[in-house]
Amino acid sequence: MSLATLKNSTKRDHFSDAEWSIRVDLAAAYRIVALFGWDDLIFTHISARLPGPENHFLINPYGMMFDEITASSLVKIDMNGEVVGENEFKVNPAGFTIHSAVHEVRHDAGCVMHLHTPAGTAVATQEEGLLPLNQTALLVREQLAYHEYEGVALNHDERPRLQKDLGEKNMMLLWNHGTLALGPTVREAFMNMYFLERACEMQVASLAGGRKLHHPSDSVKEVTAKQGEKGLAAVSGIAWTALLRKLDRQLPGYAD
Repeated sequence: MSLATLKNSTKRDHFSDAEWSIRVDLAAAYRIVALFGWDDLIFTHISARLPGPENHFLINPYGMMFDEITASSLVKIDMNGEVVGENEFKVNPAGFTIHSAVHEVRHDAGCVMHLHTPAGTAVATQEEGLLPLNQTALLVREQLAYHEYEGVALNHDERPRLQKDLGEKNMMLLWNHGTLALGPTVREAFMNMYFLERACEMQVASLAGGRKLHHPSDSVKEVTAKQGEKGLAAVSGIAWTALLRKLDRQLPGYAD
């Protein structure tokens, strides 16, 4: 057994198999976000719910860049954003405000992602929100909620309003702020975020072209929306496996 393998197995001994699997997927998600250029220095977060009655979650260590996060460095916290057990890393409790709002009422949310990308924030700043301009937007637009900006999300009093606005939807534009996506697993939350972010990028590019836009018919909008409700989860597994291969080539070490 190599020293690296021994070191990794020692880290794994501290966690159940179920927790370790979630840790590896969540660390991978952080690094894939970095590969895609969606990170914002040490800010924004991706959280994952752990199994069990304790209502514990994993989140990034505050101060680490997304491309250096590993499975073992993720921090376990409670619903208040407080660290559970001993840990050499710290978290930003305020960063969990939005996530805790979702996790509190959406017990189907195994993972919640929140980003501040230029394209996502640009569309969240446009009065019409996400427009039905292309296939990608049509796949997700009917699954998209909106929440009004109330300042930096430090106030827990905002949570009931965010929860009401989100409802049963799995994607959200936070007006003047950014994007949010959730799913039962890390890979499904990531796939929802990928399509939302991609649609925002396409909208910014389309509007920047300065040409008259071609709009799909209402009947096509309806058909594509129904396809999106069924299709994103179905492809999340094979897409995630391909992303992990890409990560292993370009930014390995997330499973340490």
